[in-house]
Amino acid sequence: AWIRNTQDPMDTISQWMDDNKSVASLRSMMEDPTLVFALEGGQPVGWKKYDHSQYKIKVDELDQDKAKEIQLFSLARPHMRAFHCSWFALFAAFLIWFSISPLLSQIRDDLNISNEDIWTSSVASLQGTLFLRFCLGPLCHKFGARTLFSVVLCLSAIATACTGLIQTGQHLILLRLGIGMAGSCVVMCHYWSNSMFTRDVIGTVNGLCTGWGNVGGGLTQLIMGSILFPTFKNMLFAGDAEKAWRTVCLVPAAFAFLTGIVIYYISDDCALGNYRELKKHKSMPEVSATEKMCAGAMNINAWFLFIQYACSFGVELTMNNAASLYFRDEFGLSLESAAAIASVCGSMNLFARGLGGYLSDRAMKSWGMRGRLLIHMFFLLAEGALVLVFSKAESLIYSIVVMIAFSFFVQAAEGSTFGIVPYVDPSNTGSVTGLVGAGGSTGAIG
Repeated sequence: AWIRNTQDPMDTISQWMDDNKSVASLRSMMEDPTLVFALEGGQPVGWKKYDHSQYKIKVDELDQDKAKEIQLFSLARPHMRAFHCSWFALFAAFLIWFSISPLLSQIRDDLNISNEDIWTSSVASLQGTLFLRFCLGPLCHKFGARTLFSVVLCLSAIATACTGLIQTGQHLILLRLGIGMAGSCVVMCHYWSNSMFTRDVIGTVNGLCTGWGNVGGGLTQLIMGSILFPTFKNMLFAGDAEKAWRTVCLVPAAFAFLTGIVIYYISDDCALGNYRELKKHKSMPEVSATEKMCAGAMNINAWFLFIQYACSFGVELTMNNAASLYFRDEFGLSLESAAAIASVCGSMNLFARGLGGYLSDRAMKSWGMRGRLLIHMFFLLAEGALVLVFSKAESLIYSIVVMIAFSFFVQAAEGSTFGIVPYVDPSNTGSVTGLVGAGGSTGAIG
């Protein structure tokens, strides 16, 4: 609803409501479209960055100008620009988060590191994101996803660039703890989507953004293990594998750092503008991150989703960390071949997670929230059954086929999870997102 800024907005609103008049009818009285206040959740919102005439997409004026549709081939600000920045930045984050995974067997051999230290380092990479996911959700309410996304991505890129400095197992553990910050970027990705799109399409939007972003976790197996590492080893260092793995991580680190800088300057925090500008014009109230965190943590439904996400995204993280090493040790494959096979698991995100979110949205239209819950339950049950089948696979071909099948349902379940999250506690979506996201890391550690 729109209120012309002819006097104090609350006085205008109160007077109009006392007269039992329609708020919608005020639109016809407006002559100056820039002098308006938006009434949202009982609070007046004044200044905003974009006028309606600037939008290239259908928006819901009663829901903070959030988009009601997706235009995949558009880069128009603010909605679709944020959409593409979100998934691309998450792609960069996952690229560096798992950039070292396909190189672990070579690092182990060159530095004489024990398998125990290798696994401890994998746990450390998950612990690095676990705590941050809890904290970043509430912080998104205060600072917006764009700024936090940029900061975390740049810091984790710096940690990735230090890969060549490790000398011992302890160094590897500390390094991966720092690189693990990149995994927390998924919280900002979800929050950013929720700030730009209505809940009617949020399952599809979240599924596509996080799905395409998570592809980085699969492609890094192929890019690092099967392309960049052999290229550095054979073409730059005359077969010296140690020099190759010590330098090759500079490539994804530079890519992620540049991405973090670019998204900050070319996108917006939400459909109404950037949080800093909205607060400057007193169009957005200050919030307490601590209060937001407590509110999200007090919701029992958020904890149910925490457990369920641990059973889906936790499985994917485990595969991203261990698949290359598993296929090399179990079937005697070369590093390059094992990395190529392992990349298939993460690459399923290209469509599986988005499809899970889309089916969740469709189920919502047909059967309401029960539909979202039923489709989510189906994905989880199918995933669990296929994981058990994979554990019994003894041949290489059989293992690959089953891995592809269960990866589909794992990622579809991830997509359907975040079709439900925005409905848990709409006023504390960031906190709930962070809590549920932390479930993924917890599942991988467990």
